[in-house]
Amino acid sequence: MSTEDFIIDLFCRIDDVMKDLPKHPQAKLVPSEIVTLGVLFALKGVGNRQFYRWLEQDFRYLFPKLPERTRLFRLFAVHQDWTRRFLVQPSLLSVIDSYGIELIHPVREGRSEQQIGKKGLSNRRWIVGGKLCWLLNHLGLVVDWDYATANVHDTHFQPWIRQYEDQTVVFSDLGFHAQAGDPANLKVCQPFTHNERMLVETALSMLTTICHFKKVLHRVWDYFEARLAFTMATFNLLVAWYGFPADEQGVFHLSIVEFSL
Repeated sequence: MSTEDFIIDLFCRIDDVMKDLPKHPQAKLVPSEIVTLGVLFALKGVGNRQFYRWLEQDFRYLFPKLPERTRLFRLFAVHQDWTRRFLVQPSLLSVIDSYGIELIHPVREGRSEQQIGKKGLSNRRWIVGGKLCWLLNHLGLVVDWDYATANVHDTHFQPWIRQYEDQTVVFSDLGFHAQAGDPANLKVCQPFTHNERMLVETALSMLTTICHFKKVLHRVWDYFEARLAFTMATFNLLVAWYGFPADEQGVFHLSIVEFSL
């Protein structure tokens, strides 16, 4: 499948979900175009300028009313709530994990008064940035997500987990355990137990290698949050692209590598 065919197919799938949203009379782009562009930005995994240059040079003909670069990214920030249409309902069993995202190199910490990230540990190394926490169902699709600065402990997300007490049992690592007590639906797994948790590790590796999500260049929280939102929508769209075919052993393998831009 060529990149052009992929973009057209992607737009059609997004438009099917968003066809009830009307276009604003003064808007140049319909809602489906804005979300499609946001998904392409999240999938491309590069900076704002590089993405816009790639889009304008190679695929401007698919988006003839493409706005100016800064206006386009303001649209992503303003309309990031639209991406919640692509999240899924929780299943009986879910997995949760956090993921550190570097915004600046630790050496540059404190040089700017406008710095939005904080210093914290991620995969046993120091970063200055944010932390994504996401909840996946048994198929590996994103149910919900939240975020904080990188210095925040995983127990910070326990109130968020409690919102799903009557809907799903959540498997987590030891980082989500609090001495004061855990939510009733939180199952804290010891190391090397409950192999079903490897689902979230596979998903995180795809964000790292395909979406280049381990380090981003945003300097304002609104744009960083929009990047998270569109990345979650991107993940769900691509994982479910062909349905969920299983192999001879009845196992479904997560993969989005063929969609890499």
